[in-house]
Amino acid sequence: MTSLARILGSTALAAAAVALTACGSGDDTSTPAPSSSALARPSTAAATPTASHGRECAAEDIGVTGGFGEAPTITIPENCDPPTKLITKDLVAGSGPGAVAGQPLTMNYTLVTWSDRQKLDSSFDRGEPFQLTLGAGQVIPGWDQGLLGVQQGARRLLIVPPNLGYGRGGNGIKPNETLVFVTDAVKVG
Repeated sequence: MTSLARILGSTALAAAAVALTACGSGDDTSTPAPSSSALARPSTAAATPTASHGRECAAEDIGVTGGFGEAPTITIPENCDPPTKLITKDLVAGSGPGAVAGQPLTMNYTLVTWSDRQKLDSSFDRGEPFQLTLGAGQVIPGWDQGLLGVQQGARRLLIVPPNLGYGRGGNGIKPNETLVFVTDAVKVG
């Protein structure tokens, strides 16, 4: 099992436990995913207050080096705040039809956590792309939403706020963590 699979699979179990203990509250927006999914949907949690820089970062603020198929280097600036909404930006254009819910995707990715600006996981490093069915709840909502329309051959930046990521955290991801992914759509469909 890949390290992202361990992160997401364990997060799914934790989300299921939280959902069972919170039955009837109406506050749980998580959906557990198969343990093989590295980007399982977590529960959400309230944000921890931090010092503000006065503006939210935009996609253009994030530094990304490397081309499609190459392990990217991701640089997160320190002079702006993490975005509170999902941000997507194609860094390399793809071709063909855009991905729709229900379609299988094969993706390479690198994940950097906002709070410490460190790489947490990378399928590029393992030489093993990640497979999922888009919109099936197998991955975090930030991926299910952020990869809609991605074309084969595209490199896409995803900046995922905590409510669309891992919420309460776990397995190396801090609570209320903003996640920065660079993804390559190896295969769509």
